[in-house]
Amino acid sequence: AVVSTQSTGHTADMSLDTRKFITFAEKHRIVLNQILRQSTTPLSDGPFQVLVNHTRVLDFDVKRRYFRQELDKIEETNRREDIAIRVKREHVFEESFRELHRRSPEELKSRLYVIFEGEEGQDAGGLLREWYQIIAREIFNPHYALFTTTPGDKVTYVCNSFSHYNPNHLDYFKFVGRVIAKAIYDNKHLDCYFSRSFYKHILGQPVSFRDMEAEDYAFYKSMMFLLENDLEECGLDNFEFTMEIEEFGVTETRDLKPNGSNIGVTNANKREYVKLLSQMKMTGSIRSQIKAFLDGFYDIIPRHLISIFSDTELELLISGLPTIDIDDLKANTEYHKYQFSSLQIQWFWRALRSFSQAERANFLQFVTGTSKVPLQGFSSLEGMNGVQKFQIHRDDRSTDRLPSAHTCFNQLDLPVYETYDKLRKMLLLSINECPEGFGLA
Repeated sequence: AVVSTQSTGHTADMSLDTRKFITFAEKHRIVLNQILRQSTTPLSDGPFQVLVNHTRVLDFDVKRRYFRQELDKIEETNRREDIAIRVKREHVFEESFRELHRRSPEELKSRLYVIFEGEEGQDAGGLLREWYQIIAREIFNPHYALFTTTPGDKVTYVCNSFSHYNPNHLDYFKFVGRVIAKAIYDNKHLDCYFSRSFYKHILGQPVSFRDMEAEDYAFYKSMMFLLENDLEECGLDNFEFTMEIEEFGVTETRDLKPNGSNIGVTNANKREYVKLLSQMKMTGSIRSQIKAFLDGFYDIIPRHLISIFSDTELELLISGLPTIDIDDLKANTEYHKYQFSSLQIQWFWRALRSFSQAERANFLQFVTGTSKVPLQGFSSLEGMNGVQKFQIHRDDRSTDRLPSAHTCFNQLDLPVYETYDKLRKMLLLSINECPEGFGLA
């Protein structure tokens, strides 16, 4: 996979002046983003255009504004007639697929308007919004077998490795990719949430071992066991760099690296094994599905443009910023080795209230794996084993550690910080940087 421009780039490829500027930009990030918010000049044309290739220092709203400016440029060169979508309400997915599957990528960038057969009314935008809502539901209809929920939270989705039971599944995946990209293109939000690894596939970023925690917790725990224990002492020194993959109903053994079947896993190379095994597990059995989806998505939005976002930002771009009721979350929180009256807990809630809407969304993503707020409120928050309230655990290790999270259990491990300012700073660092466990990204 190709790492996107989210990273600050390979420093060796940058001129000395550029390197100095990026270092300066990272140090003065808050002020820089304020300047860019107030600027009337598009980012790609102004004095800060070097940041187009180093978007890590940009806040989400600044990136989104640049992204929309670039889409507007595409729109200006693509003036075409509107496209009508005629569908029956009871067959929206199949009939929309037939209407749009035959269209070229350039045609799909035209304005869509929807006609529900047998109904009066012109589409002034409301019917299109309703069409997107119905499609977003139907994408996950078990009848089509395209997606399945992740075991970790039961609300985010991954490609179904058994989707081949639907003979049209790859054409449907391409269609879904087009629909989701078209919704972004049209600035419409969809009520659909995917796993971290799925967003990373769209962005062209490599998936990481940490992404496995929400997708397959048992696998994640077994990999943690390998990393934390001596393989020889545990009698686990008799396997190779291979993995069994079931694709389209056929099981085969694949090498995780060239000549992997002849390379034994040892204490020295087990980190590489865990990294490669995790990547294969999250992509190996669904490669064709992912490719079909991405072919459709990139028909509408170029890969280089979408890749300016992080995986958490992409979720907000597709689904919108949630409204997070802090009082409701607070009323449905459990404490372990902390009390409600503990100083750090009081500081925690004060910090969370001080966060912007985007920062609150990042926090929810950090601790639950998704920015989706349960319809019935936080009393209905789902975990790996059903309803699982948000919980804060006391972390008695060093207060130089960042807070950490376990999304399967909606759990925040909070060190016993000495001051409010330190707690707020460390919490923000955690949710914005999203550090990957064991550096295996």
